[in-house]
Amino acid sequence: MTTTTPSPAMPAEVVTRTPVQDVVLPGGAGTLALVTLENGKDHTRPTTFGPEGVAGLQATLDGLRARAKAGQVQAVAVTGKPFVFAVGADLSGIPYVTERAQAVEIARAGHRAFATLADLPVPTFAFVNGAAMGGGVELALSADYRTVSAGVPAFGLPETFLGLLPGWGGCWMLPHLVGPEAALTVIVDNPLANNRMLPARDVVRLGVGDVLLEPADFLEDSLRWAAGVLTGTVPVERTPVDLEDAETWEAACDAARTRALAKTAGRSPGVLRAVELVRAARTASREAAFAAEDEALGDLIMSDELRAGLYAFDLVQKRAKRPAGAPDKGLARPVTKVGVVGAGLMASQLALLFARRLGVPVVMTDLDEERVARGVGYVHHEVDQLLAKRRISPDTASFLTGLVTGTTSKDGFADADLVIEAVFEEMSVKQQVFAEVEAVVTPECVLATNTSSLSVTEMASGLAHPERVVGLHFFNPVAVMPLLEVIPGERTDEATLATAFAVGKGLKKTCIRSTDSASFVVNRLLGRFMGEYSRVVDEGTPVEVADRGVAGLAPMPPFVLLGLVGPAIALHNSETLHRAFGDRFFVSPTLRRLVEAGKRGYYASDDTGRPVPDPEVDALRERPENPVELTAEEVRERVLGALAEEVGLMLAEGVVQAPMDIDLAMVTGAGFQFWNGGLVPLLDREGVTERVLGRRILPHGVASVPA
Repeated sequence: MTTTTPSPAMPAEVVTRTPVQDVVLPGGAGTLALVTLENGKDHTRPTTFGPEGVAGLQATLDGLRARAKAGQVQAVAVTGKPFVFAVGADLSGIPYVTERAQAVEIARAGHRAFATLADLPVPTFAFVNGAAMGGGVELALSADYRTVSAGVPAFGLPETFLGLLPGWGGCWMLPHLVGPEAALTVIVDNPLANNRMLPARDVVRLGVGDVLLEPADFLEDSLRWAAGVLTGTVPVERTPVDLEDAETWEAACDAARTRALAKTAGRSPGVLRAVELVRAARTASREAAFAAEDEALGDLIMSDELRAGLYAFDLVQKRAKRPAGAPDKGLARPVTKVGVVGAGLMASQLALLFARRLGVPVVMTDLDEERVARGVGYVHHEVDQLLAKRRISPDTASFLTGLVTGTTSKDGFADADLVIEAVFEEMSVKQQVFAEVEAVVTPECVLATNTSSLSVTEMASGLAHPERVVGLHFFNPVAVMPLLEVIPGERTDEATLATAFAVGKGLKKTCIRSTDSASFVVNRLLGRFMGEYSRVVDEGTPVEVADRGVAGLAPMPPFVLLGLVGPAIALHNSETLHRAFGDRFFVSPTLRRLVEAGKRGYYASDDTGRPVPDPEVDALRERPENPVELTAEEVRERVLGALAEEVGLMLAEGVVQAPMDIDLAMVTGAGFQFWNGGLVPLLDREGVTERVLGRRILPHGVASVPA
């Protein structure tokens, strides 16, 4: 990685250039050298730092140091190309790093360049004009002052999300700027909360940025602000961090470590190393701290967790854009109007999504005027919320509310190109709905079902044109969850399937093709996961022990997840899978009692909204005569073994096109961790696939360090 010449297998670096423009500042503040980070691409290819880019930045800053010493410039500022400041290290070359020494040099090169900015003999500024992540944030932290555009869509340090850590100074500079608690929120908590980013206002509120400026005249206003700082007419107020308060610093680090362990069970080393680097930052010199980051990066770049995280990242960034098994997109029919059968919560979310993303009229139907009015009202309320948050303009709000209408008659579907049902999850009900819709629509109209588990083929079996029926399984909440499972029935034709994929792309969803088998991909694997977990608990293992066993696998404890899904839906899914596949899918008696009692989950909420045990639910728990209490490690072995068996069966059955689609589905549809690679790399890494299936699923080096 110290050479800029790509090997035959290594992709060529998209080099970030650093042109410099001298700007004469107002008010006699002198000359500011403005460095712009740009890679010759538009915003769809964000600016990153690879070896050649870092070397170029170093050379530029070395030249500016000489000019500053000569009195030719009185300040230096760094900004980005339109919409992007910088999004960190170019990770595309990491899979080709085969020696730890190479990894350490990557860290040292970044530290050298960023330290050069920090040590320039004139005041330095970062004008954060767009998205800033990872090394981009660390470059901004290296400057003395930071302006932030109110239009910045994302700002954060996502490294621990991938199994890495902020390794170009973030673990030392950020706590020194804002204190350990706020720093650990950005370094640990946000990445482990599905990679949450900071909005622009929070960047300034936390003290990371010094001033928030409107995007329209951001550069001009930043230059005026910088001039004011240089002349002393603009004061910069900061609360100094108390480096002598060891007790507070240690408490913040201990609390962050506890939270990280609860999320990862200690199986993602990057996040724990990050906590300890922040802990050491209180007393460490910058040089010692940066050297410690170098060593940590050397270890983590050569870890399977990072390679799995990069594998998952690559799936989301690349494979998601080219769905495996999708027909020729030229076969897709245009969709100029959509019908939605149902006006409940799921149907209303779908109506809003189709209107927002496709910009076409959407007609909702339901059994009576009250339900229809409630569904349309939900859409209008959500549009009002978007307007209030300034995420859409008044004209867009009026346009969207005009697109979505409701009626109790299906006659409004006569000129629709696609009709999707989102009614009760019962085969006979859905078959009746499709029969009624088919009597109204044109022969070319695509009929889609949002079923989460039922057979698309059976649903279409009584229709005159079963070839135009397809499954479009959305995940809740529809606006947030990126996954869309596309399920052709046995007689679904290529034009219908191509239209389904085109619609999914238009909705900005990650589309994965699944065969028409019970519960498809995500719900089948979640059903096996939840079933085996419930079996362990019903047999006598305490919930807290079982939770420790599966920590770091799903984004939250299983019974918390069940509360979000809903016990009735979870029970329906487990019963469907049990009917289809037999006893390996466990139907929990406790879960049945929960549904019968009308309970919404295993937990209640305390005054702060946190889940706490519900004593009424505890009374419904299964009480075996001869309880079997497993250790946390035994629970993990049981659950992962069940998942490995199911993955092997799904691949043998051809449910998906490749193992990568299982991982892409579990990451985007179930929130499984990036640093696990989703699911399959974890099963390979812990030897579960070899124990259960007699083989690894992915070759060494695909989502792990090459053997």
